[in-house]
Amino acid sequence: MDERPVLVLGSTGTVGRRVTRQLRERGHAVRAGSRSGDVPFDWFDPHTWKPAVSGAGAVFVMAPDGVPVADVFVDMAVAEGISRFVLLSSKAVDVMGDERLLAAERAVTSSGAEWTVVRPDWFDQNFDEGFLRAAVLAGEIVLPLGDMRQAFNDAGDIAAVAVAALTGDGHAGRTYELSGPDALSFGEAAAVIACASGREVRYRGEPDAYLETMTGLGLDRAQVLAEIEALRATGDATPNDVVAEVAGRPPVSFETYVRAAAERGAWA
Repeated sequence: MDERPVLVLGSTGTVGRRVTRQLRERGHAVRAGSRSGDVPFDWFDPHTWKPAVSGAGAVFVMAPDGVPVADVFVDMAVAEGISRFVLLSSKAVDVMGDERLLAAERAVTSSGAEWTVVRPDWFDQNFDEGFLRAAVLAGEIVLPLGDMRQAFNDAGDIAAVAVAALTGDGHAGRTYELSGPDALSFGEAAAVIACASGREVRYRGEPDAYLETMTGLGLDRAQVLAEIEALRATGDATPNDVVAEVAGRPPVSFETYVRAAAERGAWA
């Protein structure tokens, strides 16, 4: 096994900080890279790339929403001796036509180094750490997904799969489509949160309701509608056993996540 440190990009983010923690708990040397991390790294400042990569053996690659993974970064990393990439991508990027993440996948898979792509479903933590927390606190979640079922992934499970791929054998050249153990609609997810938190949380899943929330943001209505249709075309998620097979333990259920979040006051 390569004993050089693992560089974790986005090490202060939802998945990245869990990857960092799990690596350290397993005794691996970690370089925690981010704009505010131990190792300065900024996708918009190429001067930070080489110092962050230098001396590392593997890289957990993620970029914030809307930010591309630069081909020149991947090429530079390989030239500096990186032998393994684990990329955080997303479910159904090919169906959705997400060119940013598809380009990132092409960059690592054509790099010449070992690679693994991790494609999770919606994060559990979107509801208490991410973009849906404000909606939960306001009592209304609006997404154009109707009764479509999602196999929500716990961020700790995503991290566990990434850590296995970063440090273990048998993962090179694999694309892991992750799921949680159950498939729930957003309406059902909202009901679970409401019950555990004691808050009223309702769900509106009609495209028109979603478009109402977009009013005033200057977005192209036709483009938004096309994106909605692409998203809805993915259909209901089907749970799988990938987390258990790769991480060696069963995935966290949505109900377990919600109870733990409510107990620590996530929606107080």
